[in-house]
Amino acid sequence: MTSLSDQTGDRLSAARSAGVLAVLRAPSSEAALDAIDALVRGGITGIEVTYSTPDAAAVIAAAKDRHGESAYVGAGTVTTGAQAREAADAGAAFLVSPGTLAELAGEMRATGVVTMTGALTPSEVMTAQQLGVDVVKIFPASLGGPAYLGALRGPFPTANLMPTGGVTPENLGAWFAAGAVAVGAGGDLVPGKALATGDFAEIERRARLFATALQAAKAEGSAS
Repeated sequence: MTSLSDQTGDRLSAARSAGVLAVLRAPSSEAALDAIDALVRGGITGIEVTYSTPDAAAVIAAAKDRHGESAYVGAGTVTTGAQAREAADAGAAFLVSPGTLAELAGEMRATGVVTMTGALTPSEVMTAQQLGVDVVKIFPASLGGPAYLGALRGPFPTANLMPTGGVTPENLGAWFAAGAVAVGAGGDLVPGKALATGDFAEIERRARLFATALQAAKAEGSAS
């Protein structure tokens, strides 16, 4: 059987380049766009606009207009086929679902957009692979840490795994050393309090920390 990584290598070049996908759960579309601007200024160009954000599809379209190809913008918390199609029509470069459901995964893949679905156990990873998704999102990755991701590499050496949850600048390198194709970062990168109070300078500051850690991880990977 052709490996998932063989099938999707070219499709994932933008995800690999972005490295970090900021999981954005904003209280308003305006806050979401201001947060995206802050993240990009700070050097984080991968943006996952979740469907818990009001008018998520409009935010994706506006972010694409503002930042063009300099940002890798997609949709997260996709739970219905309608959301998948709406986000793809808005210009989403990728779609992320927190779990793996066969019908939904099929509808996500039918859009032609890079598809990422959630899993935690080996059986769930196998299911996601059989459904042909591009990336398996390991969530919540904080439960096992980088060591758990590394353990999954044993039975799934070619799977494209993206840990989400528990990713910080301090452990970013460990996640990539364990075999992550990219990582998802939520509250440690885009805190709910900063979004609620409009403290976009804090979001930019955190983005710079993540961007610095990402550069170090990539340099370490190139050297090894």
